[in-house]
Amino acid sequence: MKEWNSFDSIVEAKGMWLTTSDGIHLLDGVASMWCNVWGHSKPELVNAITNQSKRVQHSSMFNLTNEPAEKLAKNLIKLSPGMHRVFYSDNGSSAMEIAFKMALQYWKNIGEKKKTKIATLKNGYHGDTFGAMSVGYNPEFFGKFKKQLFQTIQFPVPNKYRIPKGYSFSDYQNFCLDKIEKEFYRDDKISMFVIESGAQVAGGVIIFPKEFQSKISKLCKKYNVLLVLDEIATGFGRLGSMIQYTEQKSTPDIVAYGKMLTGGYLTMAATLTSKKIYESFLGEFNDRKHFFHGHTFTGNPIAAEVANENLRLYQKNNLISKIQKTSKIFERYYNEILNLDIVGDVRHKGMLMGIELVKDKKKKNPITTKTSINKIFFEAGKKNGIYLRTLGNIIMLVPPLAISEKELDLLLSRTVDTIQSAQKKVL
Repeated sequence: MKEWNSFDSIVEAKGMWLTTSDGIHLLDGVASMWCNVWGHSKPELVNAITNQSKRVQHSSMFNLTNEPAEKLAKNLIKLSPGMHRVFYSDNGSSAMEIAFKMALQYWKNIGEKKKTKIATLKNGYHGDTFGAMSVGYNPEFFGKFKKQLFQTIQFPVPNKYRIPKGYSFSDYQNFCLDKIEKEFYRDDKISMFVIESGAQVAGGVIIFPKEFQSKISKLCKKYNVLLVLDEIATGFGRLGSMIQYTEQKSTPDIVAYGKMLTGGYLTMAATLTSKKIYESFLGEFNDRKHFFHGHTFTGNPIAAEVANENLRLYQKNNLISKIQKTSKIFERYYNEILNLDIVGDVRHKGMLMGIELVKDKKKKNPITTKTSINKIFFEAGKKNGIYLRTLGNIIMLVPPLAISEKELDLLLSRTVDTIQSAQKKVL
């Protein structure tokens, strides 16, 4: 933190571009922390915020509701096969905490009190609250809190670039799935399996192999384990489909959305459940089955209204089809990026690319520097007029979803220039 003794201030944003206080224009390669859909200052979204703020700014959802939140719930249910009810929060970490609590309480509500364990994949990420850190435990991020976190059962995830010796990629996928099934068979106390849907994003852009998530879903059904999916960063078009779990042919019991839900304009998240989960919370007051959870800004009407307008724009502009076309530009740069001296692997799906930086291509050793890699690449990117951010040794390219083909081409070409200019400092 000492390295960042001062920060650039963004004073204006238009479309895909950010303007700093010293007049520098930066093409946003981070989508304002992975959430921006349409770029900045989209008139329809600004108007939705303005108009709703003239009617109802905020009202508690304790004993009450509001029209935009009700409308949004109906819209989300229509989009989400198998889902029945919506519970709002205001950030992804909270949405996942809600999912964990719902899943654990479901088993208690139906009298299965032994179902208390949580299973997940290694290297996942679900947020920075204590429950989310426990389930998405990453030693690099959360190692200092390990003793305070609760234990989970973690399974390996197939990463094509780092397969253990003696395995083919296909064999290792089967090994991972076999390990999950053996544990499910052995331990009937496992209550849920929690994974990001389609890919691990913060954990290094690990794209799931075809049918991997689908097979996990089938195992959950076979062994009576709830499937809890995190689509906060991967849903709503980021990986090329509106609802990622439908593309993955998996059937969740609970799914969480966030980030792009409001187009990146206001903070809001949602946790959706199946009918089975919802109905387990119904009963008489003294049954004590109700869900003790709530946030001050749950279901905020301004956030809900901009989310409704955002979803309308998806349909009006046929955004998912455009994403599938625009994302092919990533493929054009794949080999050029992979051939750079410090690039070990390039992973891509939809509007997401992870570029893994290594010191030695053969040994695959991560780069270590005295100065943070994040700072080095941020400053190098700034000189090239782009906003870049790394997580560990991974450059994350996560542009706004509606970025034009011309702007995405510019972002990628300048990313190549940035890596070339920065590699002298990191080798």
